[in-house]
Amino acid sequence: MVKSTALQVWPIPAFSDNYIWCIHDGQSALIVDPGDAGPVIHFLQENRLQLMGILITHYHADHIGGIAALLKATANGASLPVYGPAAEPIAGLTQALMQGDEVEIAAPAIHLQVLEVPGHTLGHIAYFAPAKRAEEQIANKPSVEEPPRLFCGDTLFASGCGRLFEGTPTQMHASLAKFAALPSNTLVYCTHEYTLSNIRFALAVEPNNPDLIAWAKRAEALRELNLPTLPTTIDQEIKTNPFMRCDQAVVRQVAQQVAGQPQLSGASEVLAAIRAWKDRF
Repeated sequence: MVKSTALQVWPIPAFSDNYIWCIHDGQSALIVDPGDAGPVIHFLQENRLQLMGILITHYHADHIGGIAALLKATANGASLPVYGPAAEPIAGLTQALMQGDEVEIAAPAIHLQVLEVPGHTLGHIAYFAPAKRAEEQIANKPSVEEPPRLFCGDTLFASGCGRLFEGTPTQMHASLAKFAALPSNTLVYCTHEYTLSNIRFALAVEPNNPDLIAWAKRAEALRELNLPTLPTTIDQEIKTNPFMRCDQAVVRQVAQQVAGQPQLSGASEVLAAIRAWKDRF
């Protein structure tokens, strides 16, 4: 018999609509964007998981507010690595990361590639874990391939994207293009349950998009059962997310109408127009 290396990723609800993601192998855990320590500590204790590190995507309080208390409550807290964006001021950060950096964590076993994705904030980063083979617990059982995973913070949401608090539409478009270039089956772990409101806006942009209409039904059914609508996938976002469809003729036409302009020169201008519309929607 061999030890299982398969990873699980679980959402820990926090505040009114945040998800703090826990990556674990049944023994060791990583926590992504702990805005609140309380529910994380409870989850780790309930599942008998040892915290081995913290991943931060950006400096907003609802993503970093629980770091200090979480480290204090953890026996090995003084030596735990806290990974995060080099370009943002985050207290307690031990590993400052930028585009092209790679993070190798032994337990839980995961390899992460760092993407700089400005837009929501200027220093925002995301973590991409390529697909890998994972040994099963039963020795005679063949290994299984774990799908690629993306921990994207507030840059990308299911059928939406983050507000442009600091970055430009051009930066956000480039950041979303980085995501669109990832494998289509990449699981996308967003950090807010904004899906239903995002879908309502997306349907205003593309009311006849069949993929979006089908997704709206599935998402409604999930939320009626109080289940997360996440993770989503890159393929689904390319099909249903207006901010990742700025090259589509129907999205461009709607953007031109709401902007009151006969022509928008590129995808970044399309994104700017529909993001401004979403902000007042």
